[in-house]
Amino acid sequence: MKRLDNYSQHNLRGQDFIKELIGHTNIKPSDIVYDIGAGTGAISAALASRVLHVYAIEFEPVAAEKLRENMRGVENVTIKEGDFLEMKLPNGAYKIFANIPFHLSSPIIHKITEDDNPPSAAYLIVQKQFANKLLPNYDGFTGALGMMIGPTFGVRIRRPLKRSDYTPPPAVDTVLIEIKKREEPFIPLNEMEKYRTFIEGCFSDPKIFAKTPRAKIGLREGIKPSEMKLHQWVELFNAYKFK
Repeated sequence: MKRLDNYSQHNLRGQDFIKELIGHTNIKPSDIVYDIGAGTGAISAALASRVLHVYAIEFEPVAAEKLRENMRGVENVTIKEGDFLEMKLPNGAYKIFANIPFHLSSPIIHKITEDDNPPSAAYLIVQKQFANKLLPNYDGFTGALGMMIGPTFGVRIRRPLKRSDYTPPPAVDTVLIEIKKREEPFIPLNEMEKYRTFIEGCFSDPKIFAKTPRAKIGLREGIKPSEMKLHQWVELFNAYKFK
């Protein structure tokens, strides 16, 4: 899970600011929290003062060594060196709070939402444009990933960030998003794999989308996949599987 120095990850300014961001979440003192791409440990340190246990995950050996130095003596932080995308997720309850590498936002979200034991909530700092496409009812164009995870996870922006909130400042606007597991999914869990395949096919192949019963659920002719909202995808999938 390599970082790309030119656009991948930027450090948040100061512990007080990081703690302020954590305050915009539902993370509680009894929680186990994963910090993905922990770097030298700024977020892990802030989390450690607020939660039961922190798992700080870092890929780069130099950063991981510095992370170990910085977390020495902090008993409720466990450091895992390696690629998060290759790691097995825990069996018990956990949450995520992380400033993830921007270029890995999509594969990280795929991993944590498609696992057999996903987090109850994940708080991720991502590019604003990317975040908007995850929202179930965004006024602009939606994305396949957002529509894939929507039936099982609610997504919302918890706080916009300013470029001056980082060192160095990024060239893009960013936000803190919440990805929270739904108590009642919109689609049965045993059908989610078929649903994700359906969404992926409709977004990637116009011929597949053309064969869907759009008129049956009242969609206008000529509508594009990126113009549809989550509730329309759920309706279309249910109509498609019973046609």
